[in-house]
Amino acid sequence: MSKKWLAVYTRPRWEKKVNQLLAEKGLESYCPLNKVRRKWSDRVKIVEEPLFKSYVFVKVTDEDRSTVRMTNGAVNFVYWNGKPAVIREKEINAIKRFLNEYENVEARKVELNVNQRVRITNGTLMDQEGKVLDVRHKMAKVAIDSLGYILVAYIDRSKLTSALPK
Repeated sequence: MSKKWLAVYTRPRWEKKVNQLLAEKGLESYCPLNKVRRKWSDRVKIVEEPLFKSYVFVKVTDEDRSTVRMTNGAVNFVYWNGKPAVIREKEINAIKRFLNEYENVEARKVELNVNQRVRITNGTLMDQEGKVLDVRHKMAKVAIDSLGYILVAYIDRSKLTSALPK
């Protein structure tokens, strides 16, 4: 059975502990830690804080999932379309590289705005560009202007990225 990276939702402020407990069970896990300068009245210190609050990544087979769920502090897997969300190995490696090179990193959710230019990153229309017409929950209504026609499609927000204006 192949191992996949999955996101685990943890109790608040339990990210490091859950990461440690998973490692003790022999599972490969990763809690991205951000180096942040904290200032107290008498000193300045660099501390490591989880980059993603209440999330730890774990690389497991389907059989190992119940072991992860039974870990103290682990609430559940993060689900996407009814299945545990799979994170690509290259995304995990990109996070690791980024955190090795930079301090005080900030994780922000991607915001989509009406009239914003976007590029589709996945699926049949991959690499096509369009303009956001409407945003609702997890879906965005995007006009794809190719071949002199405007095709309007509802696309999962996770499959869109910001595009440079033409």
